[in-house]
Amino acid sequence: MHFSFAKEQELYIPGPSGQLEAVIHQGHEDGHFAARELLAIVCHPHPQHGGTMDNKVVTTLMRTYRDLGIHVIRFNFRGIGKSEGEFDNAVGEVDDLRAIITWSQQHLSHMPLLLAGFSFGSSIAAQASYDVIGLRHLTLVAPPVERYPYDRAGAFPAPLCVIQGDKDERVFAEGVYQWVDKLQSPTELIRYPEASHFFHGYLTNLKSDLTETLVRQISA
Repeated sequence: MHFSFAKEQELYIPGPSGQLEAVIHQGHEDGHFAARELLAIVCHPHPQHGGTMDNKVVTTLMRTYRDLGIHVIRFNFRGIGKSEGEFDNAVGEVDDLRAIITWSQQHLSHMPLLLAGFSFGSSIAAQASYDVIGLRHLTLVAPPVERYPYDRAGAFPAPLCVIQGDKDERVFAEGVYQWVDKLQSPTELIRYPEASHFFHGYLTNLKSDLTETLVRQISA
C-alpha cells in the first residue's frame, strides 16, 4: 500500500494511547537524495518542558532532510498538541515512535528509514533504532546520555551523527563526548564550542553541517 501526500500534510496516526498528531513533509525534488526515496522521522524534546514537534531544533532537522530530498515525518508524543494519552517517562514515548514507524512501513514501505531526535527525543530515536530493519541513519542532537537509555553494547544499527554544544546548560557535554569516544558504530561528532542546549545562533550552522555529514554517511 502506498500513500500519496502533498508538500506538507497533517496526519493522525493510530498510537498505543490514541491518535498521534503528525505532519509529513515531501522532500524537495531537486535534493541530493531525491531519487533514493528516503523517509526521516524526527522526535521532539521533553514533553514536560515545553517540547513539541514545532521546536526550532526539530524544524531545523526537518528542513535539513527535506532540502536533501528526504521525506520527513515530525510528530507530537502522547499528551502533546492533538496527540492523545499522557506522558509516560520515555517508555510509552518509545511505543509512540514505534507506532509511527509501523504506519510508515505499512504506507510507505518502499522508503528506507532514518531516525533523528533532539534532547529527550534523541533517546527515543536511539531506543527505537534497533527495531528498524535496514535503518539508514541516526541523528542524535544534545543527547542526555546519563539520564536515558541509548546504545546497546556500544553499537547502533546504522551510521550515527551526534550534535552537541559545549555550553549546553541541560546536558553534560563532556559526558556526551566521552560516550561518543567509546562507540563502536560509524559515528561523526558535530561540536559547537559556544552553543547552548537550544543552539541559539547556531541553527544555520547545524543545518549546513548536518547536510554535509548526511551526504557523507548515507552515500558511503
